[in-house]
Amino acid sequence: MEPTLVTPAELSGILADLSRREPIFHRPELGTTRADFEKMSVDDFWEVGASGRRYSRSDVLDALEKRYAQPDDAQPYPKAHADVWETSGFHCRRLAPDVYLLTYTLMQDRKRRTRRSTIWQHTAEGWKIVYHQGTIVQDE
Repeated sequence: MEPTLVTPAELSGILADLSRREPIFHRPELGTTRADFEKMSVDDFWEVGASGRRYSRSDVLDALEKRYAQPDDAQPYPKAHADVWETSGFHCRRLAPDVYLLTYTLMQDRKRRTRRSTIWQHTAEGWKIVYHQGTIVQDE
């Protein structure tokens, strides 16, 4: 049985703010350079990809730098194709003072559904990503 996920009313502003930042590293308005991505994440950030493989911050930053350095027509999904990112089911939970877990579902190009979890920390410099995980949803 699915859990009942309800964001407490006092976190509604944080839920809205963090939801606008997801999916992480895919919001050009928040930055597209290595320096931008470094500012978005804590020094010991890491993630678990949909494959189950763990990636260090350095691995992620290297991959992002390569992705955004390519001209649009060389991207895996050029702008002509226009990625279709559909997010839904956002839920926010406070884990500690200034640390929050944001969970949601991402449908990519109308065919790949993943459950996403990002741990966010609010710092003097703004929101920073501590940890991220994406898990592929098998047919339900």
